[in-house]
Amino acid sequence: MDLKSNEPFWLIKNGIINSFPSLKESVACDVLIVGGGITGALAAHQCTKDGYETILIDKREIANGSSSATTSMLQYEIDTPLYQLVEMIGDKGAVESYAACSEAINTLGKLCAKIKSGAGFRKKDSLYFAAKKADVVWLVKEYEARKNAGFEVKWLESEEILEKYGLENTHGGILSKQGASVDAFMLIHELLAYNIKRGLKVFDKTELSKVEYRSGYNIVYLESGYEIKAKRIVYCVGYESAAMIKEKFVDLISTYAIVSEVNEKLYKKYRNLLVWNTSEPYIYMRSTDDGRMLIGGEDEAFRDPAKRDKLISGKEKKLLNAFEKYLPEASFYPDFAWAGTFGETKDGLPYIGPHKDFKNSYFILGFGGNGITFSVMGMKMVSDWLKGRKHPLSQWFRFGR
Repeated sequence: MDLKSNEPFWLIKNGIINSFPSLKESVACDVLIVGGGITGALAAHQCTKDGYETILIDKREIANGSSSATTSMLQYEIDTPLYQLVEMIGDKGAVESYAACSEAINTLGKLCAKIKSGAGFRKKDSLYFAAKKADVVWLVKEYEARKNAGFEVKWLESEEILEKYGLENTHGGILSKQGASVDAFMLIHELLAYNIKRGLKVFDKTELSKVEYRSGYNIVYLESGYEIKAKRIVYCVGYESAAMIKEKFVDLISTYAIVSEVNEKLYKKYRNLLVWNTSEPYIYMRSTDDGRMLIGGEDEAFRDPAKRDKLISGKEKKLLNAFEKYLPEASFYPDFAWAGTFGETKDGLPYIGPHKDFKNSYFILGFGGNGITFSVMGMKMVSDWLKGRKHPLSQWFRFGR
C-alpha cells in the first residue's frame, strides 16, 4: 500500500495553524483583498500598514490554493533569461525587472524579521546549470548579460560544480549570490495574524459572486447573500484570473514536486543553495527548513485537476530519476508527492496593475517561478496605486502590453 501523501507537503507539515470565520453580515471597507494566498497576505499587510480599513476574503480555507503547493524558491532570476528579456522589452525594463526581483528577496527577509517569522526564511546562493552541452553557448551569454548589468554572478565549469556541490552531468553554470527559500504556507498565517492585531479582518469560505462597479466604490455580492461595499478591490487570485478576464494573457501549467524523508547529511550540504537547470521544463531543487530535500519540475501544459493528479505517480519516478542523475551518490526516499497549477506569461513577467474592465480595482498576478518575489513587488505597486502614484515598473507589468 502506498502511504505517501498526495497533499502538498506544507499542508501536512504545518497542519491547521489558524482558523478564520466566514463573513456572516454585510460590511464596508476601504480595501477588499480577494485571495488568501501569499500574494493576498502581502497586499493585506501593506494596505493595513498604510492605514486603510482592509478586509481579506478567500473562497477556500486560507492558504489552500496555489500557495499550499508552491516550492517557495525565491529567485531574482525570471523564467525568461535576462538577455532574452532585453530583446523583448529593452534593456531598461529587463534590468529593472531583474533588479526589483533581487530587492524583493531582501524586502521579504526584512519583513520576516520584523514580524518575528518562524517560516524558515533563509538566504541562499542560486546555481543555474546547463543540462545539455548545447545550452552552454546561450547560458554563457546570459552570464555576461547579468554580469554587465551589475548582478553578483560567477561562472562555474562542470568540474567546479562537481567538486563544490557534488552535482554530476552538468555542463557549467551560473552561481548567483542572491536567492532564498521560505515556508510560504506558514508565512501567510504569520502575516495575517500580525495584521489582524492591527485591524485587518480575514474571512475564509467567503466566495465572491459578482461585483457592481460604481463611481468611487464597488458593491461585492457574496454567494452567502451578504455584501461588501469597498472603495477599492485588489484581486490576488492567481491563475483563477484567467476565468475572470476576457483576453488570453496567461497559459496554465501543471507542475510536480516531491519531498524526501529528513536527511540531515544532505540538508547540511545543500541548505544554503538553490539548484535549477536549463531543461525545458526545468528541474529545481532545494532543502526545506526541517531537513528534507525537495525536487520539482516535469511541467505539463494543462491544468485539469483530475488529469493532473493522475500523473503524480509517474512524475514522481521521473523526478527521482533526475535526482539520481545529478546526485547519484545521494539517497532520496520520497515522503510526499503532489501537483500544483501555475501561470506562464509570454515574457515571464507578472501582470500587476488596473484592468479596463474592472473599475476601482487592481490585480496582483505573480505568475511563473517568481510568484512570491513578484508579489512582494506588488506590495509597493498597490500602495502607490492607492495613493494615486505611478510605479516605475507599471509599464512593464501592465495588461495589454
